[in-house]
Amino acid sequence: MSTISKDSLKTSLLQLECHFTWTLLKEDVGLEGLEETILDHIKYVAEYHIRDYNILSYVCHLKNSNEEALRNLRKAEEVIQKHHPGEIARRSLVTWGNYAWIYYHMQRYEEAQTYVSKVENSCKKLSSTAHGKIQLPEICAEQGWALLRFGRNYFERAKDCFENALKSEPNNPDFNAGYAIAVYRVDYHAERNGGEIMPCLEALKRALELNPKNTTILALLALKLQRLRRGNEGKRYIEEGLQITPDFPVFLRYAANFYRKKGEVRKAVNILKKALALTPNSVFLHHQLGLCYTFKVSQMKKKGYATQAEVENLIQLAIFHFKTAIDKKPVFFAAYSDLANVYALGKKYEEAEEIFQEVLQRNDLPCHARQEIYFNYGDFQHFHMKSESKAIKYYIEGLKMEEDSYGRQRCSEAVEKLLKQKIQSGLGDATDIGTLGLVHKLNGKKQKAIECYKKAIALDPNNEEYQNALVELQLSITS
Repeated sequence: MSTISKDSLKTSLLQLECHFTWTLLKEDVGLEGLEETILDHIKYVAEYHIRDYNILSYVCHLKNSNEEALRNLRKAEEVIQKHHPGEIARRSLVTWGNYAWIYYHMQRYEEAQTYVSKVENSCKKLSSTAHGKIQLPEICAEQGWALLRFGRNYFERAKDCFENALKSEPNNPDFNAGYAIAVYRVDYHAERNGGEIMPCLEALKRALELNPKNTTILALLALKLQRLRRGNEGKRYIEEGLQITPDFPVFLRYAANFYRKKGEVRKAVNILKKALALTPNSVFLHHQLGLCYTFKVSQMKKKGYATQAEVENLIQLAIFHFKTAIDKKPVFFAAYSDLANVYALGKKYEEAEEIFQEVLQRNDLPCHARQEIYFNYGDFQHFHMKSESKAIKYYIEGLKMEEDSYGRQRCSEAVEKLLKQKIQSGLGDATDIGTLGLVHKLNGKKQKAIECYKKAIALDPNNEEYQNALVELQLSITS
């Protein structure tokens, strides 16, 4: 193929609506974990195989398995022919778009062009728009589901996709379910990070009204009610879901999460073990089990009723499950802190230190995750290593990063509490008061920061750092 026609092919490919043009970045997911999640979905949720095979083909491509990617697209075509024989072109646009891109990456340009032409010709018949750009509601929804699979950076975009799909078909149960899940995810992260909370309760109830057998929606509704301190109401939905789909791993995972947060850890562990027997490679199930065993260890240590052997056994189980989650999804950053924390519970301080250092040195660690890890590392220094000065140092590292997140909030609260306790007990010196001034300054509390710096200078009159900070603050207030 000549350079000119290869360039024009690339231009045409970029116009297609498919996984290759939806900006789904492999660094945002663990590919192995995602692949296993999709395979489990194919096994347990019969009606959505087209989109499962489509996204699986994209994941295979990201893993450099283009032949396997093509096999999955052929499976998607079989499902379309079987279940939608009257609308093959309409249902195949995403699949054909993926075919075109995979053939392009395999340098099989003529086959790539064939599929580009199939999409373009079908779009002309289905709409007045040319070039493979067509706003069909099912394509908007398929993009939404794909975005949900790629994690928290994509939830807002997923919500927008489902909103677009619902404009055409407001009563479509699948679109409403996708919208409810996206809003729930956006809401959950906003709630944790002090952002604007979305009204996800209404969306979940609407989705459930349209499909009362959707136990994923049932479970999310229960978890939302639990966070609103309406746990008894939520429990009824969990019990109902256990009757409808007692062997659906996704629902079981949420049900276990509900019981763990309720404090019924034994029940949560039993449910998770059942789910893990069905889907032994699930990253989320391993992580949840690790959390349950860590909780048990903490309870045993508080009450002092367990033998050392029992505690050690639970610690080893938690370590195993957290390590498995990280191996399968290396970007599951919360699991690193959880692993380090359980090492610390077992007095394995060197191993805990190693995990914290390993994750903090990663270049792909997002700001919010880094802040959360600094908070956990500060706690580790404070409570396990008994070093208040190092704890303060790491809490402040999290605080210096300006992104407003749950991790930053926790760093702020922890360092402020620690410094105030030292100062009020009479053990605080000019450094502690000056550091509290810095905390207030980083949090935008200028007047409180000025008061602290004045007190610190009274104790340490020649300290240039405090004097400069005070002048800077005073100028910022008057200017």
